[in-house]
Amino acid sequence: MGLSKTEQFTEEEILIARFAKALGHPARIAILRVLLERKACICGDIVDELPLSQSTVSQHLKELKEAGLIQGDIDGKKVCYCINEQVWKQAQETLGVLFQSYTACGSSCC
Repeated sequence: MGLSKTEQFTEEEILIARFAKALGHPARIAILRVLLERKACICGDIVDELPLSQSTVSQHLKELKEAGLIQGDIDGKKVCYCINEQVWKQAQETLGVLFQSYTACGSSCC
């Protein structure tokens, strides 16, 4: 999606796309599961849980943070990440509305 075309979409469509992009990699889903399980986590702990290098995990954390799904606090040389509850609820609601808007069309669908 080109930057010049985003004004042609609704805020909701842009928000859904942002969340979908952040959720669009299995490593990011795995990171979110670690954070959901532990409630908070140091970046090094996440690296220990996944078969990925520190730099790769950091890139995925950056994507999740840019989407707002996670937040992090710097504590010396460590960054403690956790789920951003407000944005998480927004993602649940926004994606839920999209998925709940589907109604089965029976035999008239392709």
